[in-house]
Amino acid sequence: MRRYLPRSTLYARWARTSGLPIRWCSVAIVHFVILGCGRVGSTLARTLGNVGHDVAVIDMDPASFRRLGTEFEGETVTGIGFDRDTLIAAGIKDAYAFAAVSSGDNSNILAARVARETFGVEHVAARIYDPRRAAVYQRLGIPTVATVRWTADQMIQRLLPQGAVPELTDPSGTIVIAEVPMAEDWIGRPLATLEHQTGTRVAYLTRLGEGVLPHPDMVVQHGDLVHLAVLRDQLPRVERLCDQPPANT
Repeated sequence: MRRYLPRSTLYARWARTSGLPIRWCSVAIVHFVILGCGRVGSTLARTLGNVGHDVAVIDMDPASFRRLGTEFEGETVTGIGFDRDTLIAAGIKDAYAFAAVSSGDNSNILAARVARETFGVEHVAARIYDPRRAAVYQRLGIPTVATVRWTADQMIQRLLPQGAVPELTDPSGTIVIAEVPMAEDWIGRPLATLEHQTGTRVAYLTRLGEGVLPHPDMVVQHGDLVHLAVLRDQLPRVERLCDQPPANT
């Protein structure tokens, strides 16, 4: 399998064909394992495969693999997604990321936990049908995407750390609200410190699957998705600051 190639233009190529903002992907060509070959799983597998990644798809129904089409060059594995032998056959030991997008919430979260806790896969995401369970899953450290608001780019954003994700732009194009990945060192630091050191405003947080408005005493917690209001031309600088430990204050 192809692994750890130099910095590539894979995400940029995919973004162009998808009509999304161009952002560099710092992830080399790596191996993905996807549980579920329905509409979501097959789309995700083809998207990742089309930009050169290695992909293995797991499903209990071998007929479901027809959705991948004749041009899909990845692997298909028939079996139960949370079974250790099935996951090993799909290459979970070498996986950069695991996506659980089968038709069952319980299967998805169980498989995601096995991938993370047993095989040490760092980048794991699970699709859910019941948004009320999102908080439970988030507490287990599994990023979730609810079916009602699922899109291919949302799932890929959970798997590939590709930098800031612009979500809203003012009519003049000057200001954006963007989800900006935070370095682990920011956990426990006040939002006020984040704003001061980056020159931004925290628009809101996504915490345990729910949107939360910031208040002066809040700190960054593990699993938070931080959405910053920032001048568009300052976004690359803010990304760099958030990707490194905060300055001592």
